[in-house]
Amino acid sequence: MNRRNFIKTVAAAAPYVITTAALGNAHTAAASDRINVGFIGTGIRGGDGLIRNFLQQDDCQCVAVCDTFRDRREKRAKQINDFYAGKSGSATYKGVAMIADFRDLLRRADIDAVCIATPDHWHVPILVAAARAGKDVYVEKPLGPSIQQDFLARSVIHQTKRVFQYGTQQRDASHVRLGCELVRSGRIGKIKEIEVIAPTGTPGGSTASMPVPEGLDYEMWQGPAVERPYNDDRCLRPGHYHIYDYSIGYLGGWGAHPLDVLDWGLPTPMVPVEYEGTGLIPAEGLYNTVMNWEVRGKYENGMTLTFKTGPDSTKFVGADGWIMISRRDIKSEPASLIAGFGPPSRFAAMETGHARNFLDAIRKQAEPSSPIDSAVRSDLISHLSNIAVRTGRKIKWDPVNEKIVGDKEASKMMDRPSRPPWDIA
Repeated sequence: MNRRNFIKTVAAAAPYVITTAALGNAHTAAASDRINVGFIGTGIRGGDGLIRNFLQQDDCQCVAVCDTFRDRREKRAKQINDFYAGKSGSATYKGVAMIADFRDLLRRADIDAVCIATPDHWHVPILVAAARAGKDVYVEKPLGPSIQQDFLARSVIHQTKRVFQYGTQQRDASHVRLGCELVRSGRIGKIKEIEVIAPTGTPGGSTASMPVPEGLDYEMWQGPAVERPYNDDRCLRPGHYHIYDYSIGYLGGWGAHPLDVLDWGLPTPMVPVEYEGTGLIPAEGLYNTVMNWEVRGKYENGMTLTFKTGPDSTKFVGADGWIMISRRDIKSEPASLIAGFGPPSRFAAMETGHARNFLDAIRKQAEPSSPIDSAVRSDLISHLSNIAVRTGRKIKWDPVNEKIVGDKEASKMMDRPSRPPWDIA
């Protein structure tokens, strides 16, 4: 018997043991109808972003926080407890579990879904474990630090049939939905080229070894990544975004945003089959992911892609004009391409927000606004661009067999070894 059915049965048999809070009220769903969510990785994005958003959903109960930093666990538990105390009008509320090891959180039968906002190298291992434990998953971008990990994530989500939501929250924005709707509807005519721009990374970072801070489980923080001496610049934001041990840098970490718009706007989902380009890899300091890149890609149908650094945007150029979508607005040439058009109908389901859309998908066991296949396609462009820059060669991609063609060295870069005992398959 699952948790919801159990509570409903108890309520019917012995209503006097069920509290008012459990039964719900005009603003809060009954406990039997709430979706219990745990949060794994509770730094700035996981706490100030995800926890805050999920607390606003009346049919959601935030029940557990997990982080390798003890002070973060304590801070986020207090954040949630204080919110529920204020909402119920009680003096205190202490219903949130603080958990150091994500595996302990996943063993809890009362948790329906998890939000994963860890450093990038932990996204897929925790996603896989969560889905196999029967949890629906919300995963922050980028998806994984290698192509093979992305493919594994996709395979496990399809096999387990768990709901997956990718943290590309810009799909909630009305101007992004409108721009993608117009492109997909043929408003600019046949698409000839696409230009995707994302901010560059940063050099620097100290390489000096430092004592591990009190309250941090550094062994768990490193997890499947290669073992390294502790350093504040390694573990604290924004360090791990720019260290190749854990990510491919802003190629994926920020590129995920405009590349997601690219994937969403294409009438037919596809990725380029050729990649070549240049970039800067810092030779000094701790940060060593690709910066200042400019990658040129080509699709099977002849359409071209330019992926480079600069102000975040996605520009679709067609036979009849262009539409450019940024994080804040949408522009077109001619202006008549977007003038006079109201809210798009095709993507209306996204208007409720990413957290709400995820919870609705769980209830319906339906595909949410940012599904796994789209996440893998956009992340794949980042990874193949990274490989092209690092090898200095043209990379040819076989989209049917999903492999790099004719380059053994580049093919090896599709995967990363995981440090035992964190191998996943």
